[in-house]
Amino acid sequence: MRVNQMLDELRRHYLFAELSEPQLRRIAEHAVGVRLADGEALFEQGDPARRFYLVLTGQIKLFRLSPAGNEKVIDIVTPGSTFAEALMFLERPHYPVGAQALQASEVISIDAIDFADMLLGSVKTCFLLMGSMSQRMRGLLREIDDLSLHSASCRVAAYLLRQAEGQTDSFDLPVAKQTIASRLSVKPETFSRIIKNLSDDGVIQVVGSRVRIRDRNALNLAADTCSTQPGEL
Repeated sequence: MRVNQMLDELRRHYLFAELSEPQLRRIAEHAVGVRLADGEALFEQGDPARRFYLVLTGQIKLFRLSPAGNEKVIDIVTPGSTFAEALMFLERPHYPVGAQALQASEVISIDAIDFADMLLGSVKTCFLLMGSMSQRMRGLLREIDDLSLHSASCRVAAYLLRQAEGQTDSFDLPVAKQTIASRLSVKPETFSRIIKNLSDDGVIQVVGSRVRIRDRNALNLAADTCSTQPGEL
């Protein structure tokens, strides 16, 4: 990726929008465009965290592996989003997660050390970065509440409603069902059972990865009012 093309991509992101032209060019000159094939790793859990990333195309899965080798999907990063930038403020940071492309993807890899040095001259960008991290923290706290207070059925129903936001009642699941299950902290077989139950009840219709909401009121009710069911997970 050429420097001028990289500059255009950086300008579109709010984190870099307030930077001066010399600052943007400095970032671009230290950045690298990276293309990833479907399933290709960007970095491994525990690798030194010297760079952070802006996703241009595709989807990047962030995940943790347990000592037993079990995978937990932490996030699925979509185009226009950055990730791993908060690590630049730690001394000798390491990535707490692994990153893998869920489909052919392109990212901009940004030098975190140089960017942190540059922040010393840009108070506005510091506040933008702090705002972004605070927003993510609020999202994580909401997710913890969801995991603690709501059943698997609630989480699946809420996820389906989020996918339909701003769209018609038909949409394609963006990633494999097993990945969605891990993201929602639901066992794959539980996820499949919930989808089947919703289908049997006439709430949704599923053909392959295509989902059609047949009864939005019932799906809203499933997302809002179900209570934690011990042992459901």
